[in-house]
Amino acid sequence: MTTPPGFIHTLLSTKPNTKKPSMASIDLPVCATCGVQFGTFTPPKTCPICDDPRQYVPVSGQSWTTLRKLRESDNKYKNEIRQNPEDPDLYSIFTVPQFAIGQRAMLVKTKQGKNVLWDCITFIDEDTIERVRALGGISAIVISHPHFYSSHVEWANIFKCAVYLAAPDKEWIMRSEPTVQHFFDKTLKLADDVEAVQVGGHFPGSLVLAWKDTHLLVADSIAVVLSGLGERERLPGTTSFTFMWSYPNMIPLDADAILNIWIAIKDIEFDKVHSGWWGRVVYPDAKKRVLESAKILVRAMGYTKHSVLDLSI
Repeated sequence: MTTPPGFIHTLLSTKPNTKKPSMASIDLPVCATCGVQFGTFTPPKTCPICDDPRQYVPVSGQSWTTLRKLRESDNKYKNEIRQNPEDPDLYSIFTVPQFAIGQRAMLVKTKQGKNVLWDCITFIDEDTIERVRALGGISAIVISHPHFYSSHVEWANIFKCAVYLAAPDKEWIMRSEPTVQHFFDKTLKLADDVEAVQVGGHFPGSLVLAWKDTHLLVADSIAVVLSGLGERERLPGTTSFTFMWSYPNMIPLDADAILNIWIAIKDIEFDKVHSGWWGRVVYPDAKKRVLESAKILVRAMGYTKHSVLDLSI
């Protein structure tokens, strides 16, 4: 049998392409426990954020994923965007089914018509991008603490905005690019009616977000608890908030740290507190109830005398 001319060349030229596809930012490793995206394609042995007494590494061990894998997952992840019933200028963005810690990001509309994103979530896809752009996009991102850093650089690059992180927590940033801005002041004005305030506690740089002189957006150093929900009469000693150094390991903050949190927010006017999870909003009289809760926790520690117990609004 005679080999046709060019047959060998044809076999060689049609050989399957074994070259690996080029890596993109959606291929950067993401910790499956906390959802934080790392800046190098080779992850560390463990996630430093989870391998810390405030967080945890699961009994199954450290595991990693990527944004690409999440988008292609059989879990069919998607982001829900809900307008908050407490204020039509506030939108919550969260992933279903839950991924990692499961917090929400909150899109805040400012007086100037620009949007600030408070906190961040890991998952983002084209559908999320389109819907957020339809709401006016994002002009700035500010994140309460390292457990919620998630894929902040990805979000900032997509929406061409800066992400503001408190400088005292700089060591916990696992992916940093020029879009990341570190601020050292105790407050950061993001718009006429939006200001980030450093309260410390859970992390040295932990933040809250004051908005419209009526809303306080919180995450970790001040956390909403179930007995704080709903408009009803409460028995004396019923708390609306807790103040924790570690939530998964249930280690409370000490009394002095709680005092410093109150000092940081005492001059802020607010009536509603929005937590990091959908459906957890405390109102009315939220500011009064923050102080009441602080006193309840300090008394539970065994104090009969402490500066927290002498505070008033």
